[in-house]
Amino acid sequence: MEEKTDNAVSDAAGIAAAASRAAKKGPPPVHLWNPPFCGNLDMEIRADGSWFYNGTPIGRPEMVRLFASILKREGDDYFLVTPVEKVGIRVQDAPFLAVDADIGADIAFTTNLGDRVVAGPEHPIEMRGTRDEPRPYVHIRRGLWALIDRKTFYRLADAAMPGKDGRMEVHSGKAVFPLEP
Repeated sequence: MEEKTDNAVSDAAGIAAAASRAAKKGPPPVHLWNPPFCGNLDMEIRADGSWFYNGTPIGRPEMVRLFASILKREGDDYFLVTPVEKVGIRVQDAPFLAVDADIGADIAFTTNLGDRVVAGPEHPIEMRGTRDEPRPYVHIRRGLWALIDRKTFYRLADAAMPGKDGRMEVHSGKAVFPLEP
């Protein structure tokens, strides 16, 4: 995302207050909001799933969940949006981390922020990277993905079976997901 320091938003408090008001009415419909761009916020989601504001970790999980609820992706860029403003933030890899999975007839992932999705056509598992360094992801919502952490990926690999093409795969939600890039 291009950095626009001359148009940078300096404070997350207004965004948090607007998000909190919107959250009281149910999950925010960020996919329906298209407010004007107000600049970039010095906020970053690091590859390990931790959130930083002005270079400092955001220590309150409730605040992180609030910001995550108004996160929107447009192309390769990420924004926090409310009905009246949109600010850019940086995401190093994926905005979420899948930290656990219930593996049975279906595979239900849980993210570091408490989101829970069942892998299937609406929540596919996608392999990126190379065969030597695979990077597994699961779709969470509206173009937002979670990197599947190492321990959870090893559990998926343990449950995988060889597919028709010889690649290892898992099944969930009436869909098949290869575990090799």
